[in-house]
Amino acid sequence: MKELSIHASNHSYKVQIGKGLRHTVGSMIAKDYSHVMIITDSQVAPLYLEDVKHSLTGTPIDTVIFPAGEQAKSMSQYEELLTACIENSLDRKSLIIALGGGVVGDLAGFVAATYMRGIDYIQMPTTVLAHDSSVGGKVAINHPLGKNLIGSFHSPVQVLYDVETLQTLPYHELRSGYAEIIKHGCLDDPDLFHDATSRSLADEAITEVLEDHLLKGIAIKASVVEQDEKETGIRKYLNLGHTLGHAIESEAGYGHVTHGEAVAIGLLFAMYVSKEKLEASMPIANLYAWLGKQGYPLNVLTHLDTSSLVDRMKKDKKSTSGKVNMVLLEELGKPVMMEVKETELTELLNRFKEEVMSC
Repeated sequence: MKELSIHASNHSYKVQIGKGLRHTVGSMIAKDYSHVMIITDSQVAPLYLEDVKHSLTGTPIDTVIFPAGEQAKSMSQYEELLTACIENSLDRKSLIIALGGGVVGDLAGFVAATYMRGIDYIQMPTTVLAHDSSVGGKVAINHPLGKNLIGSFHSPVQVLYDVETLQTLPYHELRSGYAEIIKHGCLDDPDLFHDATSRSLADEAITEVLEDHLLKGIAIKASVVEQDEKETGIRKYLNLGHTLGHAIESEAGYGHVTHGEAVAIGLLFAMYVSKEKLEASMPIANLYAWLGKQGYPLNVLTHLDTSSLVDRMKKDKKSTSGKVNMVLLEELGKPVMMEVKETELTELLNRFKEEVMSC
C-alpha cells in the first residue's frame, strides 16, 4: 500500500492506495463512530458493497443505493439522501462512506457537508476519474443551467483507493479518467503527459502503469490544493479544460458525454486558445490523434450550438460579470489564467470547430 498525506485547513488526511483495501476498511478507520452509512450507486453496489459492509464490525451500518449516472447529482436525489440520513438517525458522530466514482463522491460528500452542518465522510473511489474528484474536498450537485453550481468545500477524513476495483471498469470509464491524468500532466508534469499519450488504453499493459499515473496525478492535485484550498488562486488552474468541458456536459445533457470525455475536448480547446492568444507551442495534433485512437467522442462538439456553449461558459464558476476566465498554457507545465471576451470566445470556438474538430 502507498500513502500520500494532504493538509487541509482544518485537518490532514491520508490518501491510501493499494489492492484489496475494501476488505480492510474497518481496521483502517482511525476514529470510532456511532453510525456508518455507505452511499453508493446501482453499478458499484453489486460489485463491492458487501465487501465493505463485511469489513465493518461493531457499528450500526446502513446503506443507500441510488441510480448510477451524472443525472443523480440533482436536487431531488440530494434530498432523498438527506431524508435517508434523518430516517436512519445519523448524528454528528456518524460517518458517511462514499463508495463509487466521481458522482457518488460529489453527491455523498455534499450530503456529509450539509447534514447537521457537516459530518465526517470517507472517499472510496472506484474509478480512474475519481482519483481527481476524491481529493481536495470539492463536493457538489448540478443545476440544469450548469454543472457543480451548488456545492461546498468539505474535505474527507480519509481516501481509501482500492485499485482492484478498477479492473471492472468499462473501457469508456477508463478513457474518461485518463483525461484528468493528462490534465495533471499539462499543468505540472510534461513527462506524465507524454507518457500517458504514448500508450493505448486498450492495451492490457496499461494496468502496469496505471497506479503510477494515478499517484502522480494525485500528488500534483494535492500540492495545488494544499497551497490554495478554497480556490482563490492557483487551484483555479485545476480547471484546465473544464470551461468548455462543463459546457459540453450541460449542453449535451448530463450522462450523454462522460465528464472526462468532455474535459478531453476542453483540453484541446484550451491548447488551441493558448496557441492563438499566447503564441504557445502546443501538441494539439498529437493530442487530437491520441484522443481519436482511444475513441473519445470528438464529433460531439460539432453537433452543439456555439452560442449556447458560450452562454454556458459565461455561467461557469470561474467567470465574473459574464466574462469568461480560461486556464491556458504558456507551455506544458506553465498554466496561466486569462480573460476571454464573449465575441472573441465565440470566434475562437467556431474556428476551433472548423480547423481542429473537422479533421
